[in-house]
Amino acid sequence: MSSRLEQCYEAIIRGVGEDPARDGLQDTPDRAARAMQYLTRGYGQTVEEVVNNAIFDSDNDEMILVKNIELYSLCEHHLLPFIGKCHVAYIPTGKVIGLSKIARIVDMYARRLQIQENLTKQIADTLMSAIKPAGVGVIIEAQHLCMMMRGVEKQNSMMTTSMMLGSFRDHDRTRTEFLKLVGA
Repeated sequence: MSSRLEQCYEAIIRGVGEDPARDGLQDTPDRAARAMQYLTRGYGQTVEEVVNNAIFDSDNDEMILVKNIELYSLCEHHLLPFIGKCHVAYIPTGKVIGLSKIARIVDMYARRLQIQENLTKQIADTLMSAIKPAGVGVIIEAQHLCMMMRGVEKQNSMMTTSMMLGSFRDHDRTRTEFLKLVGA
């Protein structure tokens, strides 16, 4: 365990006016440090490890869609969570990727300090690079606790971002089919 990270959490506890030696807080710096390492474990992963050679030959050339992949990330501006779902689609050109690998790619990037706009692009770019499909579409819908718990305190706000590459950007019918399938 990172004793430096524990020390930082102890300093935060002191900084808000609490006593880290108080009964309920004695182990909090260690627990918080371990939680932060878990929530940011994406920094220790690579695309190659996550995909793990799960790319297969296929003659399918129709849209493949994985909907409602839940995601949990931390806003890089306030270190507060944003929570939502991700929809990922692609049109293969000879290669498909293992179903769970799409969710693992989402998790790898979500488990880093992020902004939703970049997260959406990273997922799309990675899938495009890994299997070279005709196109990729990614939509993320998320609620941001930095907007809900502080600042403007808007409880029902939802941010939606999208990234369309290849045929999803170039062909209205492909984009429309994707949007219809995800209910957007």
